[in-house]
This record gives sequence, structure tokens and C-alpha cells, in this order.
Amino acid sequence: MDDGCGARRGGWHTGGVPRRFIPLTEVSEILDISSAQAYALVRSGDLPAIKVGGRGQWRVETSELESYIQRMYAETRQLVSGRPDDDATNG
Repeated sequence: MDDGCGARRGGWHTGGVPRRFIPLTEVSEILDISSAQAYALVRSGDLPAIKVGGRGQWRVETSELESYIQRMYAETRQLVSGRPDDDATNG
């Protein structure tokens, strides 16, 4: 099933062909963050990536991006469950 961003079960697809790697520009679009933020995720090691080609362009494996997204969901669930509802106490 397509999520509107090209993501389907098992990875991203273009023209019916699954893509293993995507550039940081697409990562930033998918996560709705700036290119600098996507680069910072890679440089910090939070999002594993590889450099390819003569100009050393960064590529992220779609499975690594999915893993990162799932980790962020898990961290957010922990953060939310371990903290009282700020709106209820401050509102």
C-alpha cells in the first residue's frame, strides 16, 4: 500500500521498482526537515548512510530510514508516557 510519498511495504518504489538507497534530499522531504538537519542526522550517526560516487554523495538505505522512523516513534512514546500532560496541568 502506498502512503503518498512512495513508501510501500518493504521500501520505496519508483515506477514499480523497489529502491534500496535514496539521497539526503529525499530523506529531508520524507521527514519534512531541512537538508542540513538530514545531514546532521547522518553525521551524528543517528541515521546510517553511505557516501557513493566520485563526489561522495550521501545515500540512505530505505530500510535504515524505516528503522530510524520506528526508533523515533518508540522514543516519542517513552517521552510522552513518562511525562504528565502539560496541557492539562498548565491550561
